[in-house]
This record gives sequence, C-alpha cells and structure tokens, in this order.
Amino acid sequence: MTERLPIDPSAIDPDDYGAHETTLAMDHEEAIEYVREECLEVGFGIPVEFSPSDLLTEKVDADRDPYYVLGACNPAIADRALNETLRIGGLFPCNVIVWEEEPGVQRVYHVSIMKIARLLGIAENDEAWREIVAETGTLVEELFERLDQDEGI
Repeated sequence: MTERLPIDPSAIDPDDYGAHETTLAMDHEEAIEYVREECLEVGFGIPVEFSPSDLLTEKVDADRDPYYVLGACNPAIADRALNETLRIGGLFPCNVIVWEEEPGVQRVYHVSIMKIARLLGIAENDEAWREIVAETGTLVEELFERLDQDEGI
C-alpha cells in the first residue's frame, strides 16, 4: 500500500523550490570540471564533492551511469542563514548534480535549499530569509545562465 503524503508534490511549482537544470554537450569529467569552475566564478565554493556512482559501485557493486555531486557554498550567505535558523544545516550544502544522460550529454541539476527550508517551515518567510533566498537565487541564476550560454545544447 502506498502511503499518502501530507502534500501533493505535483501541485508544487518547481519555481517554489528553485529547480534549475540544463544539459551540457561534453563528457562527464569535463562537465564536472566546467561546472566546478563556473560555480567558483559566480561566488560558490565547493567544500565537498563526491561520486555516488563510484561509491555505490564500490560498496554494493552497482553499475550506475556517471553521477557526481558538487556541494556548493557561499560562506557569507551560509553564515547569515545559520544566524536565522540552525536547522538549515540539515540541508547544507547547496548541491549541484551532474549526471550522464548519454555519452557526451550531461544533465546539471540544482534545487534551492533556501526555498525548500522556507516551504518546510525550517526558516521563517520573513524579510531576512527573503533576502537570503533572493541572493542565493541570483547566484544560481547566474550560474545556469553561464552554463546555458557557454555549453548547453
């Protein structure tokens, strides 16, 4: 039996949780490096990164297509967010995911942890949080504009 969720996920507009995605016409390793560089250019550091596909192959002999997580962070914004709610750390870092859709085509995907925190009630929908959402949103918009402009297909 399927358990009923307290909300209907299909009723939530992807803009409400800050979904962004694009495709890149390049190989997987090249895409990871390119997205990492573009994150740095717009103001995100990458304090953590890993390959779930490699980890799962090692641990449970999974045969997954290439999949990589870049944990992006802007320290000044993260500090402000933590000043508003310590619970936001449960969603840190802001992940940018790169997975191979087919050889030579990589999907880049991101959702806004700041918008999700607001939707879940982890953060208040007050002026301070709206400023944090706006500032991170501007950085993500710039990142995806750069990805779309330079290498998207």
